Amino acid sequence: MNLQDQLGALESSLDTLLRTAAASAGSSAESTEPASSPKEVSPDEPPALGGARQPDDSVAPAEPPGLNEPPTLVVSRPERDAVEMTIAGKTVKLSPEGVSELIEELSNVRASMSVEQPTGIAPGWRFAATKNPVMATQKYANGDRLLVMRHGGHGWVPFTFSPNMVIELYAMLTKK
Repeated sequence: MNLQDQLGALESSLDTLLRTAAASAGSSAESTEPASSPKEVSPDEPPALGGARQPDDSVAPAEPPGLNEPPTLVVSRPERDAVEMTIAGKTVKLSPEGVSELIEELSNVRASMSVEQPTGIAPGWRFAATKNPVMATQKYANGDRLLVMRHGGHGWVPFTFSPNMVIELYAMLTKK
C-alpha cells in the first residue's frame, strides 16, 4: 500500500470517527451511553448515525473516545527505520521514504495555511540540526537567490532571498 493509500485510509477512518462522535454528541441528551467505535459494527448492522448503538456482545468493546474529545493521533517507532501512526484504530507503518513524503506533503499544506508559524522560537523547542548541510543555489533575473539546503530530517528545504536579505544573511553569518 503506497503512502497516498495509507493517508486515504487514515483520512477515511478519521472522517468516520468524527461523524460518529458528532452523532453521539447530538444524541447525548437522549442517551448517556457512549457510541461504539466504528470498527465494532457488525456487517449486518448499519451504522447508527442518528443515535447510540446497542453494544455488540460478540466483540470486545474498545475504549470509546470521549463525546467531545477529538480523535487522537498516536505515533510510535517500532523499529529504527519505520514509524507507525494510528488514528481511530487504523495503523499505518511508514518507511523512511514514506516519512519523507509525508513531511513534504505536510510542509506544503502548513505553508499554505492562513495562521502563520510563530515569529520567535518557543522556549524548550526541540530540533535536530544538520551540520554543514549540502547546499545548492540559483540566481533569478530579478536578483533574488534561491538557496536549497538538505536537512537530515526535513530533506531539501528551499529558501528565496532578495538581494538585501542576502547582504543581511552574509552580515549575520560573518558577525563576530
